[in-house]
Amino acid sequence: MESAAQFLAGNVGQLLSEEYRLLSSVGGEVTELRDDMATMNALLRMQSEADEAAVDYFVREWMKQLRELAYDAEDSVNLYKLRVKCRHGDKTAMWLKHLVRTLIQRHRLAGEISAIRARAITISERHARYGVNRDELRRSASFAPAVGVRTTPALPASNGQDHSRQFVDIGDQARTLAERLKEDEDYSFKVFSVVGFGGVGKTTLTVEVCRQLQAEFPYQAMVPVSQAFEPTRDLEKLLNSILQQVVKPQTDREKEVLEEATVKIHDLGLYLSDKRYLIVIDDVWTIHAWDAIQLKLLEVPNNCGGRIIVTTRIETVADACSSASVTGHYIYHMKALEFEDAKKLFLIKTFGKMDADYPEELEVVMSNILKKCGGMPLAIVSVANILAGYRSTGSKEKWETVCKLIGSSQMESNPTLEGMRHIVALSYNHLPHELKQCMMYLSIFPEDYEIDKKRLLSRWIAEGLIPEKRGWTLMEVAESCLNELLRRNMVVPRIGHDGKVESCRVHDVLLEVMVSKSLESNFVSLLGGQYTGMSYDRIRRLSIQGDDRMPSGKQGPTDSEPKKKKMMGRRNSRHALQGMDVVHVRSLSMFQVGAGNSNKLLDHLDKFTLLRVLDLEDCEGLTDDHMKYICRLYLLKFLSLKGTGISQVPPQVDKIEHLQTFDVQGTQLKVLPKSVTNLEKLERLLFSSKHGWDVMWRLPQGLSKMKGLRELNNAILENDIEVAKEIGKLEQLQYLTLYIDSYNIDNTEVLECFAKSLSDMHSLRFLNIGDLGWTSILKFLHELTTPPRLLRYLRMTGEIGGQLPHWIGSLTYLIEICICWALLAGDEPFGVLCKLPNLKCISLDGKYYTGETLIASTGHNFPALVELYMAPNRSDDPFPRVFKIEAGAMPKLETLKFDFHIYEKSIVGIEHLTNLREVQVRTDKGNSSASRALEQLKAERASRPDSKQFQIAVKYD
Repeated sequence: MESAAQFLAGNVGQLLSEEYRLLSSVGGEVTELRDDMATMNALLRMQSEADEAAVDYFVREWMKQLRELAYDAEDSVNLYKLRVKCRHGDKTAMWLKHLVRTLIQRHRLAGEISAIRARAITISERHARYGVNRDELRRSASFAPAVGVRTTPALPASNGQDHSRQFVDIGDQARTLAERLKEDEDYSFKVFSVVGFGGVGKTTLTVEVCRQLQAEFPYQAMVPVSQAFEPTRDLEKLLNSILQQVVKPQTDREKEVLEEATVKIHDLGLYLSDKRYLIVIDDVWTIHAWDAIQLKLLEVPNNCGGRIIVTTRIETVADACSSASVTGHYIYHMKALEFEDAKKLFLIKTFGKMDADYPEELEVVMSNILKKCGGMPLAIVSVANILAGYRSTGSKEKWETVCKLIGSSQMESNPTLEGMRHIVALSYNHLPHELKQCMMYLSIFPEDYEIDKKRLLSRWIAEGLIPEKRGWTLMEVAESCLNELLRRNMVVPRIGHDGKVESCRVHDVLLEVMVSKSLESNFVSLLGGQYTGMSYDRIRRLSIQGDDRMPSGKQGPTDSEPKKKKMMGRRNSRHALQGMDVVHVRSLSMFQVGAGNSNKLLDHLDKFTLLRVLDLEDCEGLTDDHMKYICRLYLLKFLSLKGTGISQVPPQVDKIEHLQTFDVQGTQLKVLPKSVTNLEKLERLLFSSKHGWDVMWRLPQGLSKMKGLRELNNAILENDIEVAKEIGKLEQLQYLTLYIDSYNIDNTEVLECFAKSLSDMHSLRFLNIGDLGWTSILKFLHELTTPPRLLRYLRMTGEIGGQLPHWIGSLTYLIEICICWALLAGDEPFGVLCKLPNLKCISLDGKYYTGETLIASTGHNFPALVELYMAPNRSDDPFPRVFKIEAGAMPKLETLKFDFHIYEKSIVGIEHLTNLREVQVRTDKGNSSASRALEQLKAERASRPDSKQFQIAVKYD
């Protein structure tokens, strides 16, 4: 979109100082084109920030022509780089020879530049002829301040009250539905359907019902289905998700302990047959999908009061699902929020809490806004997101403007999906223009798709969607953009155990809006699955979502759901790419495409000349033969082959000289070619193999050429002094996972040089270092002159001489540390770690200690520690036998995870952990010491007041 023009100005400017200046006949044309692109970028940005009402059909068409012109101009520049540009380092004779050989191509490109310039003039003249006033694109009031850089996600703290996520019971619907579900005297199996259109609150309602019924239904799970669900492809993944949720620590009210078991997918039905479970199957679109799911879940009858809740938009699907109940069927129709409940939700999202104080002048306009939202939760949240930045006295005018923008949607008297979409679109329309591009980019991913955070950020950067900001890396700016979208509730995050965002997804109604806007502006082209048969004149970003056919059993759209394909263009019965011009595609992504169809598509990779992003994660059809095409994609910046079956990367991979992200995790690779070191712009190199955890990239000489490297995982340092030295020259490196091949290192100078390199890595934030041979080679860590002081995460796997390196006590930014096979003794490790001001998590695993008793003493105050995990080696490590906590130790500890395995162990002093919220115990089924510990834990839990009680969980091996 705007980025095409924004970055083209700089590209053209660069050309003026290079070989293009030799073509004097077009020098002036190039200069004019650069100025045209700068003007176009300004106009496109104005259109992006303009009030929706100011952008009429003529203006939209005008902007579309400018975008396509900017794209074509950028393509011309990239083709120049690809086919004509002289190679760096060429001598004069070679340079002159190259100029003569490419003379025809140069003049052809010169003609293209002239033609593009002529198009720009024509568009300008047409605009002037029809007299559009540029002032119409100016906003009357700005609701989208430029996005700022945030260092941390604007998410609620895990240990504090989350006012922004307080649940507003929709007219007591959650309580009503929960009462109907549990029916204490009725232990027959039942299926309940909750029906209502997208955004009415079905998912939110069922989440709250599950929360209210945790005690009555200890085995719970919630899984999304999505419109593109295909049983033969997606059922196993869905069942596995249910399995992971229900087969985990579950409430046993008699023992007051949670227990975990081990079950396989094919045993899921049998496992659930004697359980009182509650499973939510969210967003079912077809009867065919439900039939496949229930066939697996209900293989064995359940007479323990098992419940399934199905949410759907479609009445016929709801009726078919609930009829599976043994005692009849039950359908619950979602209701809109009553005014008072709607107001509570609005206040939570706008002011932070439902009883917030707010300026009296906003009362009337707030009432009008809520009436126009019709009691629809998603609509209310969308409007609240816009107004959250305007909460003080004097904001009335802005609130009234938003109220007018909602228009007369008639949502109050007749809520419709189209009305919902209109209101939801407002939250998008009032984003800053940088965030609009980032948000629209999410339409590339399928419905309900969990998008890995770093994958998304790296793709944004590769596409040129992230603006440069002084003093920040592009990755930091990209993360600030994602954080802002999270703060505005535009995306739904998934938080990892460390409290950080791991992935995100988009609400399906908002995704529909993004898809509509993307197709309208030719930002993304979608093929396959529900987009089968779509055809496009010119493709810029191509997302293939499933095979080029309708899923079996797919039902047509209902009256309540507009027919998407009518909106998306004409149908085409030919093969997905047959007859399409793909030379202008800059991004290709494939999701859930069968192996046969993948092969057909991937055989055309040589036609995708201008690709910047190639994302083939989990693509079944990718083979080593396709790699020869990939290595010719000179302009690639992002390449993901994660989860594919490739076993070789050819040496020619270094031809992709602009590559920034290279992800080959979970492949059949055993090695990478030495030529990878020629990728000087590479920032992220991610490697892991299906052949085993110890199959890693053995670092070659020449590593120091990779000046841009910021993330390197699963690497091995061998007996090479030069490589040990070169690691220290990777000045930008922030994430490093490296194992030392102690089997083959026989030169102490290698370790001395590596220690010096670690001391020089001032940018390092994440360090995972281990000994591949389980020797005492990690003792060299004591010799570091200065540690990487910005470390946030440190993992050490191997013997380090009985004590931690002294410099660890100076890592004031350290948040998490993992220590494995360290053979520590005495006061270690707590004596060194207890003063670290930001340390939140300690993991101790596999022969980490050699003494009988490990003591957390009164002096071990740990100012920030909230989680401690202690696990022995699973074969022959009983130590420590006693973990003793003294008064005053670890005062903020919330979670204690302790592994007994088969050994006699004990925990002493649990009463001193006054802030404890959860204890997780792992043990062999017949371990009597673990049984005694559990009884002690239950007694301690019972002795505490309700506000201080902690949860107990046990997993049996």
